Amino acid sequence: MNPALSPRVPEAPWYRHPLVWLVIALPASAIIGGLVTLAIAITHADSTVDDNWYRDGKAINRSLEAEQRAALWGLGAAFEADGRVRLHSAVALPWPDHLVLSLRHPAFADRDQERRLRHLGEGRYQADGALPAAGDWDVTLAPPDGAWRLYHRLRLGPDGARLGAPETPR
Repeated sequence: MNPALSPRVPEAPWYRHPLVWLVIALPASAIIGGLVTLAIAITHADSTVDDNWYRDGKAINRSLEAEQRAALWGLGAAFEADGRVRLHSAVALPWPDHLVLSLRHPAFADRDQERRLRHLGEGRYQADGALPAAGDWDVTLAPPDGAWRLYHRLRLGPDGARLGAPETPR
């Protein structure tokens, strides 16, 4: 048979070949995946390193000294679910007029709270409102002048929680 006389079969256009789409789909999926990763990285960016890292490091040392002072004095606190805090100490201390209570959630920064506690008398303090919902919290309790500081991770429950040295019997 003569090839010149045989009927010519029309060749399919390029977009009808599945292998062409496979060659296009692999790089296209890599580009789309890269753009999605870029969008996630931009919307959930980590905070940058603080420019005042040296000053912050010195502040950490001061806060450790305040924690050591609280341990030396045998300071501790009991938290009640209604927002009351009772301080106790192994030595006689003048109680400050108010305290600063910082509650930091270990996973969600938007749940962090800072409250001012007013003195009710005999080492008892009252916060405005109840303590936050039950769960794990990093708690810092200190007077405004920073003479001492109690820091602890505690689990708040329906009955409140304890922080610091055990209470001495009176």
